[in-house]
Amino acid sequence: MHESEETTFLSPWWRHSAILVMIAGFAVLSYITVRTYTDAPPIPDRVEDTSGRTLFTSADILRGQEVFLKYGLMEHGTLWGHGAYLGPDYSADTVHEAVEVGRDTLAQTRYGRRYAALEAGAAAEIADAVRRTLKENRYDPATGTLRFTEIEAAAFAASRQHWGDFFSGPTAAAGLPLKYIRERSELDDLATYFTWAAWAAVANRPGKDYSYTNNWPYDPAAGNTPSGQTYLWSALSLITLLGGLGTVLFLFGRFDYLGWHQSPTAAHSHDNRLLAWTWTPSQRATAWYLAVVAALFLAQTLLGGVIAHYRVEPGAFYGVDLSHLLPYTLARTWHLQLAIFWVATAWVAGGLLLAPLVGGAEPRGQRAGVVVLLVALAVVVFGSLFGEYLGINGALGQAWFWLGHQGSEYLDLGRFWQILLAASLVFWLVLLYRALRPVMRRGNRSELGALFLYAAAAIPIFYLPALFFGPHTNFAVIDNWRFWIIHLWVEGFFELFATVLVAVMFHLLGLVTAKTATRVVYLDAILYLGGGILGTGHHWYFTGQGTLNMGVAACFSALEVVPLTLLTLDAWDFIRLRSRRCEECGEALSNRYRWTINFLMAVGVWNFVGAGIFGFLINLPIVSYFEVGTVLTPNHGHAALFGVFGMLALAVVIFGLRALASETAWARVERLITLGFWGLNVGLALMIVLDLFPAGVLQLWDVIANGYWHARQPAFTMSGLFHALEWVRLVGDGVFLVAGVVPLVTATLMVVLERGTHRSEERALRV
Repeated sequence: MHESEETTFLSPWWRHSAILVMIAGFAVLSYITVRTYTDAPPIPDRVEDTSGRTLFTSADILRGQEVFLKYGLMEHGTLWGHGAYLGPDYSADTVHEAVEVGRDTLAQTRYGRRYAALEAGAAAEIADAVRRTLKENRYDPATGTLRFTEIEAAAFAASRQHWGDFFSGPTAAAGLPLKYIRERSELDDLATYFTWAAWAAVANRPGKDYSYTNNWPYDPAAGNTPSGQTYLWSALSLITLLGGLGTVLFLFGRFDYLGWHQSPTAAHSHDNRLLAWTWTPSQRATAWYLAVVAALFLAQTLLGGVIAHYRVEPGAFYGVDLSHLLPYTLARTWHLQLAIFWVATAWVAGGLLLAPLVGGAEPRGQRAGVVVLLVALAVVVFGSLFGEYLGINGALGQAWFWLGHQGSEYLDLGRFWQILLAASLVFWLVLLYRALRPVMRRGNRSELGALFLYAAAAIPIFYLPALFFGPHTNFAVIDNWRFWIIHLWVEGFFELFATVLVAVMFHLLGLVTAKTATRVVYLDAILYLGGGILGTGHHWYFTGQGTLNMGVAACFSALEVVPLTLLTLDAWDFIRLRSRRCEECGEALSNRYRWTINFLMAVGVWNFVGAGIFGFLINLPIVSYFEVGTVLTPNHGHAALFGVFGMLALAVVIFGLRALASETAWARVERLITLGFWGLNVGLALMIVLDLFPAGVLQLWDVIANGYWHARQPAFTMSGLFHALEWVRLVGDGVFLVAGVVPLVTATLMVVLERGTHRSEERALRV
């Protein structure tokens, strides 16, 4: 395929602009991260009562954090709003218990009666005194001592009893086996940790009128209501959004070449590099990656059905008690881990499949490297899943953090498996470099190949923050680094790498020039990273950060909506490209890969809906204040995580299947792929329309009406319309699994197995 000179030159300012955006963004984000270490709620060396008696120490708090992480409790409930949604928010629950115990303790001291028996005037006096007591910060940084008042000491004693009964009482907690935590010392340490988290959530920062968590959770009885900064930055972020939208729409109107514009001289199908290419041994070996993706995808969705059912029958699965074999903590851990594993495996396979095409040749020994990498990834996947099972069940002793369940949502796999995963990604990068090296030496024509490599390099590089904390790191710092991975790694650089894959595929098909493909990659990098890098901080509004982060994150998080809005233009561009025909023979150039393009169109729609609409809905500080930890979060998560990254991964899978399948095999599976495409999209839409969105709105309303702690209690989640909607969701889940997942998995395995039994049919693929 020959390109005109027009396709080979692109202004260097595209590259310079992308680099400058990254430098500026990471400079500010790094400063905010450094500030986290000083702004994080302090862990007192010693907590004492009014008589000077030690109630607990920093060692007790950190041992409690170990218990919290080791048993995967972040995959059952939440702390400071982050985690899972079956259990309560441990910090909010402990805050409200302190209110109730404090009121009764003070009422008994002053009036000799329980709070509920007081007259209105006395009750108001006691309620106000409790609010003022809880909001006052008695921590002395010079001595490292925190002094608890009488009512706080009483609340601590009640907390030990409450959490002891919750995790080891006669009645099992929702989704957990009876006596999930048996050691009394571990239960006491856990209650100590929750007491510290609750203190940080309600006690004012020194010299401020808001707490370390910016007055989260919403609990007026404890004196926690939205701070002025929460309102201010919500308003200013809307102004930023309008300014960003206006600027970018002006630029798209002014420069009409932005976007996926067609190649003016599309190649005849028989001259097309992709369609005339003879697939190499290493590329054919990627078929087994696709089989692994299918198996992990099926397992992940089945586990999704299990954890969804725990929300309607927390003690059983259609009458069968699964909690002893598969507690909710483990099922949700595996559900999230497998989601990351199958999506990442798909993109790894896509890189390995396309790199020799871009480079123009197969390096020696490449197939062996591809096989070794697959084995290494399999060891990480199955080793980490088994380690998490052992860790949650207390079978690893002190090795739980390294080999078992590390306890941070999305980063649950033990540290050893994390290191092995990082090493595997580096090895993948080496394989890509070997394949891309020839094209990177060709002057101007090397830029798309170089972008391919650089986007891939960002994936192992930005996984490194997963190694920057340990089990004794302050939770505010843990959550900071955790979202460097979740937001930047998963939502930022994976998406950028996917954009490069799409650009490469379209260029190789002859649909766009190298210049257009390269410009789209740079444009996406500028737009996504311009808002996305600093927008990471919207996860940290209420996790121990200062208001600097809130201001920066609110404004830049609003800007993340701008490129998501433009994805509607991408969807239209994909429609035009799909129908593009060769000028010589009139044949549709992308006809062979139309289902890949259909999945990419679905990405554009779900990115706008899931990340754009539902993401922006919960990203404003004032909305996030009331919403975080409600069902509106998984509403955004399902629409964005699967709708965007899952669909992108499946687009890569379908591309690989079509490239590697024989004509006979493809004819047998195309109807299954058609059914699977519509089953996934309709099923996901039904999940959202029938349950996740309306249930999230109901829960948000209950937060506003009764306080955050109340909306997370079983009294609300297991009753009324909210609970009924959880049952109705089974319709969407059923369509998604039966009509979506099963046909696609079946089609993938049929193609892979056909390749294994009909090697003689493999030949150069032509339209």
